[in-house]
Amino acid sequence: MKMLARFCVVFLLAFAPAARADIKAIEAAAKKEGELTWYVAHYTSEGAEELGAEFTKLYGVKVNVVRTTAQVAYQRLLQDLKNNQTVCDVFSSTDVGHYVRLKAEGKFDRYTPESAAKILPAFQNFDPDGYYHTTSAGLVTLTYNTAKVKAEDAPKKWEDLLDIKWKGKVSTGHPGFSGYVGTWVLMMKKLYGWDYFDKLEKNRPQIGRSINDTVTALNAGERQVAAGADGSTLFSAARGNPLAVSYPSDGAVLIIAPSAIMKGTKHPNAARLFMEYLGSVEAAKINAKHFAIPLRPEVAPPPGAKPISEVKTIRPSVAEIDKGIPEVIEQWRDTFGN
Repeated sequence: MKMLARFCVVFLLAFAPAARADIKAIEAAAKKEGELTWYVAHYTSEGAEELGAEFTKLYGVKVNVVRTTAQVAYQRLLQDLKNNQTVCDVFSSTDVGHYVRLKAEGKFDRYTPESAAKILPAFQNFDPDGYYHTTSAGLVTLTYNTAKVKAEDAPKKWEDLLDIKWKGKVSTGHPGFSGYVGTWVLMMKKLYGWDYFDKLEKNRPQIGRSINDTVTALNAGERQVAAGADGSTLFSAARGNPLAVSYPSDGAVLIIAPSAIMKGTKHPNAARLFMEYLGSVEAAKINAKHFAIPLRPEVAPPPGAKPISEVKTIRPSVAEIDKGIPEVIEQWRDTFGN
């Protein structure tokens, strides 16, 4: 037993420095490459820019942040691939179906960051093959303008948005642009059938693009209630705006958003270092600052947000998202006409 223990110590000492040296080698090579381009839909523009700026501060590698909605980012990426261009180094979408398709087509470089094993267990091993990894998570919840709606009168479950009293007062994003919205629409269809949206249409909702457009609509008083993102809503409320979140009793829709390195990238080491960073404590602190769910257990939830362990969450499976979001986008356009 003593000999075995001595062997284990020698083995660990021999290999631990090598693992650290690999990261240092990636960091050195990344600095030589000097930059990377990040197609991202995970965060608000402010959150994405701050994450990029902090990475540059830490490593001296510039991040070209291209923040759009998920479907716009995906279409831009497909156009790049069609033109045999390698513009995007790291792809971060909120529509998991994008990853299923791109992985099947061999468009990703397989890389498992060391930090991927340090995030909360619920978000680990999202792709067992290691082509894409969870780098962000959030919720679609009921949100409302507190200057217009009392807490006791705010919607408590998703079906409450169908009440005639909210006619002309509801805001949503669009599943054809936003992965958050696409996942929410798919989940509502799974729970209540498409009849849910036939009824919602009668309440004449204001439809933006990004789910974050609901924050703008509520702040402006153009609408009073919404299917919104918890993070951007709470972030706006922390700045003094009259917004609040109502966690629906039938389940907040959990969005797990991955990132992946594009195959053939011009900046492979910068991309690998950035993937390490997205799972780091530093990135989790910025996420919490912008009221996203911090993926690292060392970082507390943002003020005013419930810990994810205390929230009833629901979400479609990866297979359902891959097949279902394209279908609900077409159904949405048939129902709402846009």
